[in-house]
This record gives sequence, C-alpha cells and structure tokens, in this order.
Amino acid sequence: MGVLWEISFWNFFYLTVLIGGGAAWMAGRALARSWRPFWRVAIYMLLLGAAVRFFHWGLFLGTPEEGSLFSLHYFLVDAAVLIIAAWLAYRTTRTTQMVTQYRWLYRRTSPFTWANR
Repeated sequence: MGVLWEISFWNFFYLTVLIGGGAAWMAGRALARSWRPFWRVAIYMLLLGAAVRFFHWGLFLGTPEEGSLFSLHYFLVDAAVLIIAAWLAYRTTRTTQMVTQYRWLYRRTSPFTWANR
C-alpha cells in the first residue's frame, strides 16, 4: 500500500493514469471545444473518479477484506489525477481556440496561456 496506490503502482498507473487519464483528456478537450466553463470539468471528473474507483475495486480488490470501494483517500487521489489531466487538455484546447479564432486579438505565450497583441 502506498500513498497514491492501494494495490501496486502498476495497477494505479494503468487504470488511473493511462485509461482514466485518457478519458479525462478527451473529456477536457470536448468541454473546451464546446465552450463550456471549467467548473463543469471538475464535476465530470469527480464522476469519472467514482467510475475509476469502482474499476479498481472490481478488477483488483474483489472482496471487502482486501480493500474498500468507498475509500475517500484513494477516491480523492484518483479524482485529482483526472482533474489535472482534464485541466491540461482543457487549457491547451482553449488556448488553441483563442489564438486561432481570434488571431488579431491574441497571441500564444505558452501551451496553456495567451496574451493580448
């Protein structure tokens, strides 16, 4: 047991970071492309975090003696990883939108920010 993972690092890496993070990246990108506000990203990632936590429990823990489905600590860890992945996708997509659609007003200053011309 670690601070970030309940069973092993590889279970956490494959399920939370790769699969959950990929889904979070696509969701963050989709929300930015549809011009939704950022607070929706956080709500959707909490729901996705619950699904990822369920998959951890269902695939790797199995019985109540081995681990808890309702572990607040590991749910918050999973949700934090997903929110970070979705935030990165949201900001990169929103930056691209702003500097592409309003190129006479804004210029890209980093992958996550833009500035007035």
